[in-house]
Amino acid sequence: MSLGSDSAKAERMFRLMDGFLKNDSISLQQDILRHVEYTVARSRFNFDDFEAYQALAHSVRDRLIERSHDTQLYFKRKDPKRVYFLSFEYLMGRSLSNSVINLGIRDQYADALSQLGFEFEVLAEQEGDAALGNGGLARLSACQMDSMATLDYPAWGYGLRYEYGLFRQVILDGFQHEQPDFWLNFGNPWETERVHVTYPVKFYGVVEEENLNGEKCNVWIPGEVVEAVAYDNPIPGYGTRNTITLRLWAGKPSDQHDMEAYNTGDYINAVVCRQKAENISSVLYPDDRSFQGKELRLKQQYFFVSASIQDIIRRFKEAHSNFDEFPEKVALQLNDTHPSLAIAEVMRVLVDKEHLGWNKAWDIACKIFSFTIHAVIAEGLEKIPVDLLGSLLPRHLQIIYEINFKFVEELKKRIGLDYNRLSRMSIIEEGAVKSIRMANLAIVCSHTVNGVSKVHSELLKAKLFKDFYELWPQKFQCKTNGVTQRRWIVVSNPSLCALISKWLGTEAWIRDVDLLTGLRAYAADPDLQQEWMMVKKVNKMRLAEYIEAMSGVKVSLDAMFDVQTKRIHEYKRQLLNILGIIHRYDCIKNMEKSQRSKVVPRVCIIGGKAAPGYEIAKKIIKLCHAVAEKINNDTDVGDLLKLHISTAGHEASGTGSMKFLMNGCLLLATEDGSTVEIVEEIGADNLIDDV
Repeated sequence: MSLGSDSAKAERMFRLMDGFLKNDSISLQQDILRHVEYTVARSRFNFDDFEAYQALAHSVRDRLIERSHDTQLYFKRKDPKRVYFLSFEYLMGRSLSNSVINLGIRDQYADALSQLGFEFEVLAEQEGDAALGNGGLARLSACQMDSMATLDYPAWGYGLRYEYGLFRQVILDGFQHEQPDFWLNFGNPWETERVHVTYPVKFYGVVEEENLNGEKCNVWIPGEVVEAVAYDNPIPGYGTRNTITLRLWAGKPSDQHDMEAYNTGDYINAVVCRQKAENISSVLYPDDRSFQGKELRLKQQYFFVSASIQDIIRRFKEAHSNFDEFPEKVALQLNDTHPSLAIAEVMRVLVDKEHLGWNKAWDIACKIFSFTIHAVIAEGLEKIPVDLLGSLLPRHLQIIYEINFKFVEELKKRIGLDYNRLSRMSIIEEGAVKSIRMANLAIVCSHTVNGVSKVHSELLKAKLFKDFYELWPQKFQCKTNGVTQRRWIVVSNPSLCALISKWLGTEAWIRDVDLLTGLRAYAADPDLQQEWMMVKKVNKMRLAEYIEAMSGVKVSLDAMFDVQTKRIHEYKRQLLNILGIIHRYDCIKNMEKSQRSKVVPRVCIIGGKAAPGYEIAKKIIKLCHAVAEKINNDTDVGDLLKLHISTAGHEASGTGSMKFLMNGCLLLATEDGSTVEIVEEIGADNLIDDV
């Protein structure tokens, strides 16, 4: 039956769904049971905790999608400048608790579930972590998304949908072993596959010259094409209806190639092509000690940026036809060097596809990119071998060479024939293995470049990129990393959250973290101190129970918990930590009994993963376990010491310390990264520097 004109059709559809989903207890119970029956396909009279979690998650997602649609419609009408955050990693954590808190309906859901015979916290434990990242850079990306949503930014995040994540760490005889992290085995209730949002991504092939309207142009004829499929994850802001999107790309074979292979009976080749396409988005940071590993990493980077740039340009062209407006509507933030190929990709699309002149395209590119760099030493800067890039992305190599040629020619006019400096600043590194310096490419094109702490930013200007800073001092900025209090206090430590809100008399600090300074007025109040210590004691009991359940090691609640959790790396100083533990153990062993009675018991907790190809880091893990085995079974030491890092000055920022500090921990640190600014914030009188 026809609904008449488009306007009548739209009006009818609006009337049919003219209200928002209700959040009262009865409505929430009905929604959960509806998803039990129709989404999870279980009887409402027979479903377990995991199935209840799935139904609960879909119920919450309904409300997120409702807000996401409103957000996209609002920004489509307003047509603001959008920010696009490109990051190779995201550590979003569990979405359920964070979502209901940001939506302001956590208590309503807890009440609804209790009436159905379930506990919210028990169901929340059924959720696994999305294995989309590793370490501080990935968690920073997640906090950035939460913050942009809360601040009502018209923002999109882009990344890869890793099927197996980094890896699942298994310890056998003290050694780390890697297994696939099958985090998607039971599906992901938060994501929506956008089957209509797919883009071809090209690899290999040759570049040929053709005439277009009497002018020569370059045409890339690829040797392989895969499809990028979008998976959308809603990110709600706190205290706002703004719900932005994290769009992740997954690889699949080109439909045409797939069907051609099947139709000709080449089933083996069809399966191989499918596997090659899916491998692109299978694993985060594949081992790059082999050529195949290096090629796969580069494939991942280009696949990610190509699909993202196509999506961004498609959205722009829906409302605009003139690329002169592109810089007024698009801001691209590169989170480290992994997405830096986006620069060459934008140039390729503007020059080869949109047929803009080189100078105009370059002017546009330089206005839309900004670059966050996380590296602290020259050895950590990403370089791509020219031969590899030329084989996989021949047109992009041409573009990078052209960018570099024009940059060096302009540089000669500014600094003269200082060949040493020209060599250092060149995007192309000459040597035994000719390579592309990805950080140099990003700096040359970006309008702003930022470090992630004051110390790190000064290091970039004084050492790592001194030549560039002297050329473009106005480009370099400091943007100190941060973490969101919503995840790291409200979700992680609800008891502390309640205490803070009680003493401040408001929950406004959950949106404005600066309001936490109001606690200073009560810092000396014995009642606050007593309540604070009780919160910490209860949390300590929970952690002790978890340690015993997971490792069989029983720890004393009277002990000081000494925690270091971050990826295992030489510059993260786990080795220094373990050497300190060995020294402490040796001191205790050589004490008289009377001396031991004065020792404060200590539980040392070290957590983290080593990259699969990082042998030294893996040996550090083995050393940790060997030391733990010795100490934890030494009856002379008993509870006085239990064990469940590079040199100072090479931590770019370090957000782990912020998360611990937010929850009332003491920080043992060197004067680098964000530590300097933490001291500035808390005051020098809270610093003990003579221990």
